[in-house]
Amino acid sequence: MDRPDIKEWLPTTLKEVRARGWEQLDVILFTGDAYIDHPSFGNAVIGRVLESMGLKVAIVAQPNWQDDLRDFKKLGIPRLFFGVSAGVMDSMVNHYTAGKRIRSNDAYTAGNEAGYRPDYAVKVYTQVIKKIYPEVPVVIGGVEASLRRFTHYDYWQDKLMPSMLAISGADLLVYGMGEKPIKEVVGLLQKGVPFEKITSVRQTSVLVKSKEEIPQNKNWTDVYLNPHEECLKDKKAYAANFKVIEVESNAMEGSNRIIQETNDNFIIVNPPFAFLETKEIDEIFELPYTRLPHPKYKKRGDIPAYEMIKFSVNVHRGCFGGCSFCTISAHQGKFISSRSEDSVLKEVRKIAQLPDFKGYLTDLGGPSANMYKMKGKDQSICKKCKRPSCIFPKVCFNLNTSHKELTELYKKVTEIEDVKKLTIGSGIRYDILSPNNNKNGGEDMEEYIKQLSQHHVSGRLKIAPEHTSDEVLKAMRKPSFSLYYEFVKKFKQYSEDAGLNQQVIPYFISSHPSCKDENMAELAAETKSAGLRLEQVQDFTPTPMTLATVTYYSGFDPYTLKPVYTARNSEEKKSQNMFFFWYKNEYRNKIKKRLKDIGREDLTSELLKKKPRQ
Repeated sequence: MDRPDIKEWLPTTLKEVRARGWEQLDVILFTGDAYIDHPSFGNAVIGRVLESMGLKVAIVAQPNWQDDLRDFKKLGIPRLFFGVSAGVMDSMVNHYTAGKRIRSNDAYTAGNEAGYRPDYAVKVYTQVIKKIYPEVPVVIGGVEASLRRFTHYDYWQDKLMPSMLAISGADLLVYGMGEKPIKEVVGLLQKGVPFEKITSVRQTSVLVKSKEEIPQNKNWTDVYLNPHEECLKDKKAYAANFKVIEVESNAMEGSNRIIQETNDNFIIVNPPFAFLETKEIDEIFELPYTRLPHPKYKKRGDIPAYEMIKFSVNVHRGCFGGCSFCTISAHQGKFISSRSEDSVLKEVRKIAQLPDFKGYLTDLGGPSANMYKMKGKDQSICKKCKRPSCIFPKVCFNLNTSHKELTELYKKVTEIEDVKKLTIGSGIRYDILSPNNNKNGGEDMEEYIKQLSQHHVSGRLKIAPEHTSDEVLKAMRKPSFSLYYEFVKKFKQYSEDAGLNQQVIPYFISSHPSCKDENMAELAAETKSAGLRLEQVQDFTPTPMTLATVTYYSGFDPYTLKPVYTARNSEEKKSQNMFFFWYKNEYRNKIKKRLKDIGREDLTSELLKKKPRQ
């Protein structure tokens, strides 16, 4: 096999920079992930976007922060700025389990090896750069910076922390999907605007030393959060901030600038850009990615995160589900940016030409598989809307939920030469496929379920009801569990009609705010009676900037400021989680005792009898 041309990737070493004839770089990007030149990985996307603007860009992936810091010095000083990201995940979520045990692997590292990035990677990388090059601007972005842009609860230290901008010492924070803001920042720099004067770009955050230094902006209204120091003293003040943050972050055309005092400084978070139009997102996905990891990783082994998505295609961004435990809408936004059919088909054809492609596409989706091309029928209504979810507590009357274009896209993809089968790996939102829940839908919903069931499942379809209790589901902003049964019935019927024996694998969460042991016992009994032995289970992990995390730490619902029960300590969490495993002998006596303690002995025989009822 021919050796790859190293110039097809963005340079990662001084030798690769010199091979392009460059004397100085314009931007140097540091990331906690291995460098995978693929549109699913943020640093590759930002690098390619900057390159498309005519800039000289390099990526330093997983720099060593524990030696003489040569990785931070090897490419010299960039003309414009350094960019820093922890990678696709928050570094703490990447490093630790829900039980705070350190993970022994890292899916975003060659060979699946742990230890190639520090805890709080954005802070560590930025502080190293600032120590070596104090005068060079640093722009931070990605999930870790984005979701830590205000006072936030850190589960791993069990305390509130200020904005990552204040913690790290960076000069500018880009939140959300960064293509638009970073292009505007570069455009201003290219016009000669000094970096410190760039304070009014949408979807960015800056820190100023005093109230007098807050830049004036006649187009935006200033909204003040409770100060960081007040949040430290009063959990209810911290909880109250979240409603403001969520509403403003989800605005289609935001005009409110959020300001929070932090340790005598002021964090200014400008309103977001509107979501990307189809032409804009197409341009991003059609940049010249190799779609491959950098060749330097070849001897170190596969990168699991890449292996998982190498034959998949992302067709849209954003999610309007608004689940209380999820960070997608906080980072990608609740409005859907969909690629054109032509753009998707072009990418599938490229994948089909990869030497190790065997004909099986593993996904055609996004944060939720079936939100492609969905948006408000009347956009003027969306511009005024403050709902965090378009489908909870019920599907919005203004939401176009037609699945017709997505179903047609599935058919056209499978007609491409060399594509034998397309399976859907992203999660299905079955609540928008129910005529009992979605009055906007038509026959195309039924056609979608049929098409999915009979042609696009590899034997097991994963969906996420998360719980069975109406009380807990309400706290999660998830639909009634009855819709799960409704969907499964149709899925199995269509599967049987095609002569297929297929399963639905449901995901559930324990220890979510408002969930008690009684709710978990009922969940276990309910799923047992449905013939399920649960394997895909997760103990709730509080991550920055979710409604559930704010409730977990504060004890209050941010929207009502009323108290909410939450399992906080490890014993409470273990007690809830064990109900998932009623079928294991080591838990039988513990479950029996716990049911007696909570006065639910009526569930004992139901849960612990040998055979599930039909």
